[in-house]
Amino acid sequence: MPVIFGGGLIFGFGLALSQMAKPEVVLDFLQFEDFGLLFVMGGAAVVSGLAVIVGTRFLQNAPLTGREYTPRVKDLDRDVLVGGAVFGVGWGLSGICPGAGYASLGIGNYPVLLAIGGMFVGAYAQSYWKAVRRADSAPT
Repeated sequence: MPVIFGGGLIFGFGLALSQMAKPEVVLDFLQFEDFGLLFVMGGAAVVSGLAVIVGTRFLQNAPLTGREYTPRVKDLDRDVLVGGAVFGVGWGLSGICPGAGYASLGIGNYPVLLAIGGMFVGAYAQSYWKAVRRADSAPT
């Protein structure tokens, strides 16, 4: 747990330091006015990619869980496409994604609580909709 907590603190600090936790900066990026976040996200992708490559090549088990590393394969289905579209529209309208939303609270941006509340409502609605759809398609 301390490793996870520490990782979260470093992640949040990086988001705040890069100003990715400020919706105005994110919206400027999405409107092609400021490309600074491209370097932030690119740097994060490179570090994450290297960690996955090194971890899966040289470690037999995951350091925190002890389970064997296995690739997580997700089909490109309707749920993935709709979820990605909803996420993208929400991000584009608000300038907030989940990680940056929590980091934004840490820098005193309390109006972001509305966006975080919307994320929880959306997640609940999606889970409810999926359960209803599963119940409707179950054989009777």
